[in-house]
Amino acid sequence: MTEPITVLVVDNEPGFADLAGEMLERERDSIVAETATDGTAARDVLERRDVDCIVSDYEMPEMTGLELLERVREDDPDLPFILFTGRGSEEIASEAIAAGVTQYLQKESGKKQYALLANQITNAVAQYRTETELRESERRYERTLTTLHETTRDLMRAETKDEIYRSAVETAGEILDVTVAAAYAFEPTAGSLEHAASTGRSSELDDPEQTFERGEGLVWAAFSEGESAYYEDVTREDGAGASTPLEDGIEPAETVSRSELIVPLGTHGVLVAGREEVDGFDETMIELLHILAANTEAALDRAEREQLLRDHDRTLTRQNEELTRLNHTNEIVREINHGIAQASTRAAIEETVCDRLAETDRYRFAWIAADDDEPPAPTAWSGIDAAYIDRIRGDGACAPEITLARETLETGRVQLVRDVLEDDRWESRRKAALTYGYQTVLGIPLIADDRRYGALVVHVSGADSVGESEREVLAELGETTGHAIRSVERTRAMVTDSRLELELAVGDSRLLLNRLSAYVETAAPITLEGVIDRGEDGIVLFVSAPATASLTDLEAEWASIETLSVVSDGDEETLFELTVTSTPFLDVLRTYDVQIRLATAEDGASTLVLEVPQGVETRSLVEAIEAEYPETELVAKRETTHTRSARRLDAYLAERLTDKQFEALQAAHYSGFFEWPRESTGEDLADALGVSPPTYHYHLRAAERKLVTLAFDGYST
Repeated sequence: MTEPITVLVVDNEPGFADLAGEMLERERDSIVAETATDGTAARDVLERRDVDCIVSDYEMPEMTGLELLERVREDDPDLPFILFTGRGSEEIASEAIAAGVTQYLQKESGKKQYALLANQITNAVAQYRTETELRESERRYERTLTTLHETTRDLMRAETKDEIYRSAVETAGEILDVTVAAAYAFEPTAGSLEHAASTGRSSELDDPEQTFERGEGLVWAAFSEGESAYYEDVTREDGAGASTPLEDGIEPAETVSRSELIVPLGTHGVLVAGREEVDGFDETMIELLHILAANTEAALDRAEREQLLRDHDRTLTRQNEELTRLNHTNEIVREINHGIAQASTRAAIEETVCDRLAETDRYRFAWIAADDDEPPAPTAWSGIDAAYIDRIRGDGACAPEITLARETLETGRVQLVRDVLEDDRWESRRKAALTYGYQTVLGIPLIADDRRYGALVVHVSGADSVGESEREVLAELGETTGHAIRSVERTRAMVTDSRLELELAVGDSRLLLNRLSAYVETAAPITLEGVIDRGEDGIVLFVSAPATASLTDLEAEWASIETLSVVSDGDEETLFELTVTSTPFLDVLRTYDVQIRLATAEDGASTLVLEVPQGVETRSLVEAIEAEYPETELVAKRETTHTRSARRLDAYLAERLTDKQFEALQAAHYSGFFEWPRESTGEDLADALGVSPPTYHYHLRAAERKLVTLAFDGYST
């Protein structure tokens, strides 16, 4: 349908103006005529409505046609103006052309002149409209470029990618007048394009706030190829009419609109614009969206670089702060180590650790729960009032602090509660945490050679305020404290007369003594006569078995035995020397400083009598053995008392004999070297210990000389 053309016919003869208007409407269905009889009336019409063309007489009262033209040109220099006059002369024609009329036509008789006039009107209006649209397009393009420049400045000032995406889609919606504009950001971890921002909405279109998985949809296709794509009609499944054909397997129903322009933003994502019309984008719109996309990509590159720099600065700041805290923590730990080195009791060690930690600005307060209690309960504390400790004890196993201490003891590793205000398990301590000013809580095991002596619990202000390096330093403090406790308990055991003996029945087939007993077919028992711990050189076991037992083949058959040899043969029993790397049972005894007093095995089951020093928690020891050998049962527990002279002799031997001399003396004792007749020779023992006979005899003589000196000269020597 042709667009209507409104024509204003101006003539001082009313009848002619109406006639001319009627004739023009007959010639062209698109023409709609308005009439006026003079210039003033014509201007009133122009003020009242829009007119596409003016057809005016030349001679009129008050204002000629050219004078009207002059007034019209003041408001619209390009509006079509045809001078239609009965006065025809070259002078008037020249004057009209000079004044800027669009056409000049002389009135004639007949209808033919109206056909010519209608044709001139149609051509003039078409040209006028084309030029007006072109000028408007140019102005619109200039405004769009201005908007793009302003948007570019906004994009470059944006601090985050979200702001950039939001600004880009808003600009796309504004300058392109699209139904939907959306940006999708590539998420490398998920491998998908996720909705970042969108503007505009139509109920007839799909939801722009969707996610495109890898290989899904036209949007992903354009992004993966790295090239823009324009689809004139995305609902056409064969892709006809599209600048970029659809790939196999891509469903057009997954797109956001009818005609669609998709422009990748480098590796950041894509910018999508959609219109409801088929082929809704012209070349100018496509060019503008590409310019916007290029500016957006540059802004995203800048934001990413700046974000990396900010992250780097934050990392450096955090590392510097952590290093400062770490240096402070190291200084605290050095002071604590100095303090516990001077402590002579376990209580003094625990008190020193808690006091030094609580005295610093770094930690709010600290307390220690011993491994002996079940549930673990505070035995030493500092920096906190007794009411808080009483509350922990009163809550018992339900207290979150006790749960943390138990987890620390069970795992033997540092346990961390990053924020008690956000941890549901610490809900009952929310008010206390705010009152006493802590949010982070650490559980640190007090451990020495796999033996746990307790848990140090430290409360720190701030959420998640203890870094990994600081936790490692505090873990080392826990080990240092554990070794200090072990040292003072060993010293205490050496000067204490009383000992604790445990009798255990072990039926586990993995125990070496049980395996040997099961291997021997006779019902006679197998006895462990002695153990020599040679450190890196292994552990030497002296085992007596019935004379009928043949164990020598086990050296080649059992991987647990490195060497096996006969030390002495008797009528009723044979003494064997076995070298093993270690066993779980011996490792547990070494950890708890426990000595074997008796060990016999018969029919695959052993009876063990262990001497336990003071300070060792019986339950922990038995549980440690049961963990390795489940078929273990505690048969009896009894206290024994050593004579003071025997205790002093133990101390004398430990102080005066070298390790080699002590080994030589042990081997001679366990092998029957001092029996008469001798059950073993020096050569046999030298071979068992892996030394030459002269070396063995040298160490044995030195040990014997010191014992004789002790017998005749006393302890003072």
